[in-house]
Amino acid sequence: MSSEEVAELKAIVESLKKQVEKVNDEAEIKKLHFKYGYYLDKCLYQEVVDLYADDPGTYVEFLGGRYLTKEGVHRLYIGRFASRFVASRNGPVHGFLLDHAQMQDIITVIPSTSPDIPTTAKARFRALMSAGTHQSIAQTHPRGLVQWWEGGVYENEYIKENGLWKIWKLRYFPFWHAEYNRGWSLKEEGEFVPPKARTRGEGDEVGPDELVEGFMLWPDTRVVPFHYPHPVTGEFVKEDDLRAPAWNTDVKLSEPALKLGE
Repeated sequence: MSSEEVAELKAIVESLKKQVEKVNDEAEIKKLHFKYGYYLDKCLYQEVVDLYADDPGTYVEFLGGRYLTKEGVHRLYIGRFASRFVASRNGPVHGFLLDHAQMQDIITVIPSTSPDIPTTAKARFRALMSAGTHQSIAQTHPRGLVQWWEGGVYENEYIKENGLWKIWKLRYFPFWHAEYNRGWSLKEEGEFVPPKARTRGEGDEVGPDELVEGFMLWPDTRVVPFHYPHPVTGEFVKEDDLRAPAWNTDVKLSEPALKLGE
């Protein structure tokens, strides 16, 4: 075998190695996010927090607020969600339903270009949630008797820390909430989960560290920006095409396009 053939084989092996690493990374990120959903289903909030990176750039963006660093993540899931839904325990309470179906994953791995730069990834997932309280706990659970649906999209970032993929920047955009028997068209604004109006510094002990643009709910139908370009044209969707004007009106008069925070 000539030196040229050996060099060619080495190049092929290196290319295949990178492809296998990419496929493996995509699979690990998908599993990570699906595990996040399963833990969230059963209010296992400590397990959820443990999925997040220790990196100082870690945050959760939810309902117009951003919870910064691992401490902010802890404050949201354990300080807010656990106290509200399960009386501050870690795990479910009898009669409370909170199922999250995670699907339609699009994952883009961003390889490291130097030892000082970690490997990261971006991913888009769709969520469909069914939630509520059983009639047997209507008098004991603070939510009373309620059933609702929720649909939304994640545009997340992930980071590889010490060889493990972890959630780095989670951005969840709920599109709509709906009572089970009335459907989504009759929902009153703020009926299910109102946006956070105050930050932690403004007196809300379990509030976000900062407020951000981007909160939206039906009938707002703006597009959450895609982290990836079109697979055929290589172009990103135009900003005006992410907006949602009223029927047959000038798009320039509508709400500005949503943007993904850094």
